[in-house]
Amino acid sequence: MQINLREARREDCPRLLELVHELAVFEKAPHEVEVSLEEFEDAGFGAKPVWKAFVVEAEGYIAGFALYYIRYSTWKGRRVYLEDLIVTENMRGKGLGKLLFDRIVQETKELGFSGMVWQVLDWNQPAIDFYKKYEAGIEAGWLNASLTKQQVHKA
Repeated sequence: MQINLREARREDCPRLLELVHELAVFEKAPHEVEVSLEEFEDAGFGAKPVWKAFVVEAEGYIAGFALYYIRYSTWKGRRVYLEDLIVTENMRGKGLGKLLFDRIVQETKELGFSGMVWQVLDWNQPAIDFYKKYEAGIEAGWLNASLTKQQVHKA
């Protein structure tokens, strides 16, 4: 199998959004994906991009991606925030996720940042086991909080 790891391009966005939807189904929240293709493209490739991604192609087809953005911690400084790491279901177990994760680690080093952070669902044991191979700290005690677009406008 021929594998290619590269930076994402604007024309990849439709496929990346397909994978986002696949991830949402896996995470039991398909109804939560609200972003439009236009906003997704603009946020990554418009005048003020806020995310960057790497894709892994298998035989010329995008089989997975890792998307990150820069986060600032008042305690730790600049860090990479890994928003999504997904490999399409039929391509899992072939080392593609490791390629993507290793590329994000490399990117963190190249940027000279203090580290990287991400979230993993407490029931996703395969992902937890994967991250533990890197000796990643998996923290307990923090709860996620958010406001929807509607809640922001109401506040």
